[in-house]
Amino acid sequence: MSNSSSLTQFLLLAVADRRELQLLHFWLFLAISLAALLANGLILSAVACDHHLHTPRYFFLLNLSLTDLGCICTTVPKTMHNSLWNTGTITYTGCAAQLFFFAFFISAEFSLLTIMCYDRYVAICKPLHYGTLLGSRACAHMAAAAWATGFLSALLHTANTFSLPLCQGNALGQFFCEIPHILKLSCSHSGYLREIGLIRVTACLIFGGFVFFVFSYVQIFRAVLRIPSQQGRHKAFSTCLPHLAVVSLFISTLFFAHLKPPSISSPSLDLIVSLMYSVVSPTLNPLIYSLRNQELKDALRKLITGCFSEAINSPSSACYVPH
Repeated sequence: MSNSSSLTQFLLLAVADRRELQLLHFWLFLAISLAALLANGLILSAVACDHHLHTPRYFFLLNLSLTDLGCICTTVPKTMHNSLWNTGTITYTGCAAQLFFFAFFISAEFSLLTIMCYDRYVAICKPLHYGTLLGSRACAHMAAAAWATGFLSALLHTANTFSLPLCQGNALGQFFCEIPHILKLSCSHSGYLREIGLIRVTACLIFGGFVFFVFSYVQIFRAVLRIPSQQGRHKAFSTCLPHLAVVSLFISTLFFAHLKPPSISSPSLDLIVSLMYSVVSPTLNPLIYSLRNQELKDALRKLITGCFSEAINSPSSACYVPH
C-alpha cells in the first residue's frame, strides 16, 4: 500500500498492449495533434489578421481556439510519449499539472461556449441592442471572466484532489490524469466527500449553463422562423448551427463520461468517450465553425494566399495578410 507522501508517480491506462498498436497510436495522435494545431492556429491567425473578423462573435471564437489548443497540448503529448517509449507512467507533479491545466481549459471552454450562446441570442433576438450589450469592453470582461472561472475552478479541484491521502495504489484507469480516477485511490472519506461536494457544485453550474443553452436556442429558433425571407433564415441558421453542434458534442460526451450507469462502464468505452471530449472535440471544433462560414473561409483563403505570395516573392520575410 502507498500513500500520497511516498507516491512519486502514477500509472496511466495504456492505449494499446501490443507494440505495433502502440506505434500506430503514436502516429495517429501525432496526426490528430498536428491537425488540431494547424486548424486552430489558422483560425487564430485569420481572426487576428483580418479586420472584418474583429467582431464579438469571432473574438470569442479566437478564445475558444485557445482553449482547444490547450486541451490538446495538455493530454496528447504525454500519451504520445508513453506510446512511443512503451511506458505508462507520469510523475506525481506532472499528474497534478496535467489535471490543473485540463480542468482549466475545459472549464474556460464551457464558460466561453455559454458566452457565445448569449452572443447568438442577442444577435438574433435583440439585434438593436447588440452594440450596447456586446461592446468591446463588455466582450473583454466576459472573456476575462471565462478564463478566471476556469482558473479558479481548476485551482480548487486540483488543490483539494491532491491534498487527499492516496492509499489504493497508483494505477489510474485513464490515459491522462482526471479527478474521478484519482479519487478512487483516496483513503480519506472526509476529503473524498469534500471533493464530491465541489464536483456537485460544478455539475449544478454546468446544468445551469445547459438550461441556458436550451432556453436561448428555443428563443433563437422562434425568432429565425419568423424571418420572412428564406435567405435571411439560412444566414441566421448558418451562424447558430456550428455553435449548437460544438455545444452538443462537448456536453453530450462530457455528461456521458461522468454520468453513465456503472453497469455499462468498461475500460474501452471509457477510453473512447474520454478521447471524444479531450481530443476529438478540440480537433473538430475549427472544422465545424468554418464549414458553413463564408466570412471565415474568405479570411482563411486570404491568409493562406498572402502567406504563399509573400513566401514566393521574399522567402526571408514574414507572412502578411493583404488589405
